[in-house]
Amino acid sequence: MTPQPPEAVDPTAGSAPAPGTAAERREDTSVGGIQLTRWTSWVGRWIAAFGHRIGDWLGPYAALVITLAIGAAITTALTFLAAAVYDAVTDEDGVAGIDRPVLDAILTIRDPTANALITGFTDLAGTIGMPLLAVTALLILSIRRRSWTPAVLIVATGIGSLLMTVAGKVLIGRDRPPIVDAVPPYEVSASFPSGHTLNAVALLGVIAYLLILRRESALARAAIVVVAVLATILVAASRVYLGHHWVTDVIAGWLLGAAWLALVITAHRVYLTVRVRREERASA
Repeated sequence: MTPQPPEAVDPTAGSAPAPGTAAERREDTSVGGIQLTRWTSWVGRWIAAFGHRIGDWLGPYAALVITLAIGAAITTALTFLAAAVYDAVTDEDGVAGIDRPVLDAILTIRDPTANALITGFTDLAGTIGMPLLAVTALLILSIRRRSWTPAVLIVATGIGSLLMTVAGKVLIGRDRPPIVDAVPPYEVSASFPSGHTLNAVALLGVIAYLLILRRESALARAAIVVVAVLATILVAASRVYLGHHWVTDVIAGWLLGAAWLALVITAHRVYLTVRVRREERASA
């Protein structure tokens, strides 16, 4: 049997739902006992109401994309805030109080074998490995679920994290640790924030989120979270170990990536909420 492509158009109210969106409403609207389409805080209810207005006008995917765009604007503002915080905690040389001591401690434990292994590992989270993982996950999840939603979420996450990385580097222009303290191959772009860390947190996080949505076992969901978190921590640690970033670079990258991931998940919840209401209206 020839596999069917992802859903190409949003079904109109009253028509039979496509298999992909039907599965989303059936399987993706809750995680354990948590209902993702239930908004308890006033902020959440306001966000949901905004999503409903966009969804009624342009459809669920438009609500998803517009919410993602607003989230991207918020994370850009967070990047500016991170720049201000960075200026407040660094000295005249642009180095925070913990940066140099941490790197000095690492220099005492470096080992040629470990250097090679960690360099190979960090390359997996670089400009080749991470996009390859994202594209693979995008294709597998979109085709298996017959929905464009995983593709939209993963692509938006990748673009947003890249823009945040570029914005931070342009705003700060921070020098990397001295080359004499780094393990080759050397990098020459600005140091703040760590793009490897930011991208790993955002992309591994959204992939883990999409996987969790279809797991009924609490143990399986916990395992996915643990693997994703450990992977991002290892990526961050590898950047500091190799002397490619200061420790405050990776802390900022981790926090910014987590903030962007939270906004992507919020946008997906808005999308699901719009989908559920459209189904309720169609069946009324």
